Amino acid sequence: MLDQKILVVDDEEHIRELIKYNLESNGYKVICAENGVKALEIAKEERPKLILLDLMLPGIDGYDVCKQIRGDKNISYIPIIMITAKGEEIDKILGLELGADDYITKPFSVRELVARVKAVLRRTNVKVIDNNFIFGNVSIDFQKHQVLKNNKEIDLTLKEFDLLQILIQNRGKVMTREILLDTIWGYEYIGETRTVDVHIRHIRKKIEDDDKNPKFIQTIRGIGYRFNSGDEL
Repeated sequence: MLDQKILVVDDEEHIRELIKYNLESNGYKVICAENGVKALEIAKEERPKLILLDLMLPGIDGYDVCKQIRGDKNISYIPIIMITAKGEEIDKILGLELGADDYITKPFSVRELVARVKAVLRRTNVKVIDNNFIFGNVSIDFQKHQVLKNNKEIDLTLKEFDLLQILIQNRGKVMTREILLDTIWGYEYIGETRTVDVHIRHIRKKIEDDDKNPKFIQTIRGIGYRFNSGDEL
């Protein structure tokens, strides 16, 4: 069995039960929340592998829940699929810009939902074995805060290491400059997105074979950055 914990957030009980039943039938463990406040509490306590998040929630809506999760460095890595009855393109774009990994519109087929869950989990499942992550000729020991390239240690500053780690944790997903800035530096740096660009440039010079044509840290024009280790599906 998959034994991966998924948080389902929707204010409609029959929707929660429908999703819960079908995900559990596919081997997942499911926790439910009927509002945004409860969703944030569960996310912080349970650290689920994935969150299925309805946008139209009482009190704190799904947009704000997503924003708060992406702004909390302890849970910002958790992938989010937004679920809503709203199908306008602007709503989809806003959700993705806030940090959602995928978006599905009601009514949806159960088969499509399960397929999207599997795809997002596959894409965002960081390969960390004994706190180690390897990509190309670079290896990282997260516990020791140590980075090696061709078996030689690379000197990363604390912020550079944190930035690289958050990109790896969200592997395959576009991370906006604003989210990275807020997550790593905090609210006092809001608006200073050049800080992110400067640190990315420094990291590239240290880990990329050709920092002018980066393979791992890709720029998404007008939005932010995405980490690709080369084995994304």
